Amino acid sequence: MAEKSRVLIVSRRTTRKNKFVDFVGEYHLDLIVASGAAPVIVPRVAGVDTLLDSFEPFHGVLLCEGEDVDPSHYSPTSSLTQEEFDDVRRAHVSDTAVDREKDSIELGLAKLCLGRGVPFLGICRGSQVLNVASGGTLHQDISVELSRTRNPADGVKHIDYDNYDGHRHKITVVEGTPLHSWFKESLKEELELNVNSYHHQGVKRLAERFAPMAFSEDGLVEGFYDPEMYNPEEGKFVVGLQFHPERMRDLETDKFDYPGCPAVYQEFVKAVIAYQKKRNSSIKPNLGTQLYQEVEKNTRIFVNNFILAKHIYFARNQKPLSKEQDIEAGAEFLQLNSALSLQQEKRLKQMGATVRNGSSYLERLKMSEKKEKFARNLMEKMSIEQLSELVSFYHILGEICSEVLERKLMNSW
Repeated sequence: MAEKSRVLIVSRRTTRKNKFVDFVGEYHLDLIVASGAAPVIVPRVAGVDTLLDSFEPFHGVLLCEGEDVDPSHYSPTSSLTQEEFDDVRRAHVSDTAVDREKDSIELGLAKLCLGRGVPFLGICRGSQVLNVASGGTLHQDISVELSRTRNPADGVKHIDYDNYDGHRHKITVVEGTPLHSWFKESLKEELELNVNSYHHQGVKRLAERFAPMAFSEDGLVEGFYDPEMYNPEEGKFVVGLQFHPERMRDLETDKFDYPGCPAVYQEFVKAVIAYQKKRNSSIKPNLGTQLYQEVEKNTRIFVNNFILAKHIYFARNQKPLSKEQDIEAGAEFLQLNSALSLQQEKRLKQMGATVRNGSSYLERLKMSEKKEKFARNLMEKMSIEQLSELVSFYHILGEICSEVLERKLMNSW
């Protein structure tokens, strides 16, 4: 039987009989399974944020549900006065208790996905985590912050505890976006949908890499995606939705409000399966166990540098990084890969911090005589077949790099 594509989903913590219990909404799990992938639950437990590589292989990440994202991740100071925060905390008791462990795990996974190109679907809190991980910010409380510049009577009710699952409000869908394609048969000329809503926080400043897919009547972004990372057939999918398509159902019949609701998960899993196929075909496992492990190890090191550099770029408006190794990793990233567009690379270099001390760091990267001797000794111990496979492998890498570089150069003209 073929290996199923694996989708990681982080659990949420609650209490039952005076003990903590982890759970994930079953609607999510049902839709992932029905679409052809295997959900893998990541427990919300202290220390899991340091073990994310242990869940390999994974081919997609779905983040959904949970308490407020800690404001310290997107703003150095609170946007609410203490009096306002106390009022918000009383109004949203179940949401305002910050869960730092869940934040750490989910932000870590989001950055891994953004760095490696792993398909990512963020629902509600998951969309907020995705935006924050990419350098965006959130309204700490929508009703309070929007009321400062708008008439409160014109506001949208984004949560209704008295009609929790039945509550709906209008959103306007942006034409030509993935959301438009999923719900196209249900949209009229005004491009409106009625969606559920369970949140009091939301996108304040959308990260630059994302494009909005829908707005509520008060201007809040209700959905967004990365245009450069959306092509399910090629294993690309980075999407955030503020509403819950899996819960948009008739309370009595359980029938979906729109056919587009399950389509969200079907397209996500399509990308997950395509990503798995690309990943499995990118490295030949018959290179030999030792060599294969070395390639995997070096790939992981490179990917970590990728993540650091991308995070430096997209979070440049936040507090500066202080760790020298972060700066050096960014410099290495700039020199060793062409994943960013030329325009993005130029802007990244203009930041200064990322390439500071880059030349000296690159000098240290040059292979010493000792390392070269070790490599030669390793090659001498390999069989003719292993060496042939290794040469073939790097030849394929060279061809792929040339094709990608040529395409990027053509796009930049």
